[in-house]
Amino acid sequence: MPIQTFPTADEDDVMSLDTLPDIGMGTFRLKGDTARDAVRSALSLGYRHIDTAQMYGNESEVGDGITSSGIPRRDIFLTTKIWHDNLKSSDLINSLKDSLQRLKTDHVDLALIHWPSPDDAVPMEEYLGALQAAHREGLARHVGVSNFTNAQLDDAKVILGDTPILTNQVEVHPFLNNRKVVGHIQEQGIKVTGYMPLAVGRVMDDEVLNRIARTHNVSPAQVAIAWVANQGIVPIPSSTRPDHQKANLEALEIELSVDEMDQIDHLDRNDRIADPDFAPVWD
Repeated sequence: MPIQTFPTADEDDVMSLDTLPDIGMGTFRLKGDTARDAVRSALSLGYRHIDTAQMYGNESEVGDGITSSGIPRRDIFLTTKIWHDNLKSSDLINSLKDSLQRLKTDHVDLALIHWPSPDDAVPMEEYLGALQAAHREGLARHVGVSNFTNAQLDDAKVILGDTPILTNQVEVHPFLNNRKVVGHIQEQGIKVTGYMPLAVGRVMDDEVLNRIARTHNVSPAQVAIAWVANQGIVPIPSSTRPDHQKANLEALEIELSVDEMDQIDHLDRNDRIADPDFAPVWD
């Protein structure tokens, strides 16, 4: 498929890409035709934010789903994440260019550092400097980080200077509210993106979430997404079924009461799912 370039756009088109949409379609673990079909389906239902990563091994399929969707590239907010093996300065730029080829586009709307360099093997100044260069070159409209601790985020802000950090993407779901990190990110005026909002399906079995779901005549998954979104966090649930994708999108319309939000807050048990051996020391 041909590379989709970014055509000349009017001011409204450009402004629409300056902030993260309220919800995104996550693609972790989606492969082959499943990934292509899921992306195409999500876009047809109204999603406009697609989230992928080099490590997912599906950028090519995500690009296929976008180009075959019929939705203009300029209307889609596309995020990819740079793996920690590619954090050396020249490696980062080259790997991002490779990502763009696989995604069949000349830019992403957001490039994230997927994880801080394990044991600081690559200095943050080096890889954030390269990310900043990618932004200047137009390879990424916005930049950000993922899985950064509060101290790492503070350091990143200083290093990037006048280049804004659009988001810190971190794990957030009812069993890991990550309150200390979420609060710190938001205090910096940075958007929080919450991945794994459904705790890989575990929310479906929780008694509190099921009780609240029955009150609203919705599913526990929708309650979990609403709880994330009600905090001003951008959820990026992953689903391959159009009916589930539609339900996840509709979850943004659910208004939870203060008491319901509090009940879900109390489900926190620091149940971290994404915790590889190279992860930083969490806050």
